[in-house]
Amino acid sequence: MTDSRAVEQTEHEDDGANLDGVLAEVGPRLRRIRKERGATLAGLAAATGISVSTLSRLESGNRKPSLELLLPIARAHQVPLDELVGAPPVGDPRVRAKPIVRHGRTMVPLTRQPGGLQAYKVFEPSRSIEPEPQTHEGYEWLYVLSGRLRLVLADHDVILTAGEAAEFDTRLPHWFGSTGEGPAEFLSLFGPQGERMHVRARPTQRPTQRAGRQKREAD
Repeated sequence: MTDSRAVEQTEHEDDGANLDGVLAEVGPRLRRIRKERGATLAGLAAATGISVSTLSRLESGNRKPSLELLLPIARAHQVPLDELVGAPPVGDPRVRAKPIVRHGRTMVPLTRQPGGLQAYKVFEPSRSIEPEPQTHEGYEWLYVLSGRLRLVLADHDVILTAGEAAEFDTRLPHWFGSTGEGPAEFLSLFGPQGERMHVRARPTQRPTQRAGRQKREAD
């Protein structure tokens, strides 16, 4: 048997065992709910149209519960069907990503799978810090949500403001961080070399263009 077949068979066996466990707990739960409401088997039989003997066998586990039996019982007790079968509560749909604090910067991962494209929401505190450009394989995309973010890229040193984006090959010497004039919040997408970000809306001026404009204005 192949590994995948073995895993599939094990999963089916586990599902079967879990189902048997759930069904085994239905009878005691039916009895507990009935007694909590002060109902008798005869009274429940009259309310549901199910015979006393069938109800007794359900509660003792000698009769397998079915939807056609459980629905009228749930209506008679005025409880959700889930309460009779002990269905687990629905989990909280919100994803609570654990923040990562690195070099004084707080990063919240927005992707949950390892490898490939990684996305982060980053909070950069206001601080005075000396740029230390680095190089490595990959491609990065930045989008500033609020504040001002300083980007040093090769020979360019520019300021990105809210609503502006930058994308660059990380094999170029680069650094980004606080301007020292207040905190900044931005999105960072990073992928292995060759996985460029496909962005429909681009800033009107790229960092290289802005750097050229700043140089001309200085001249």
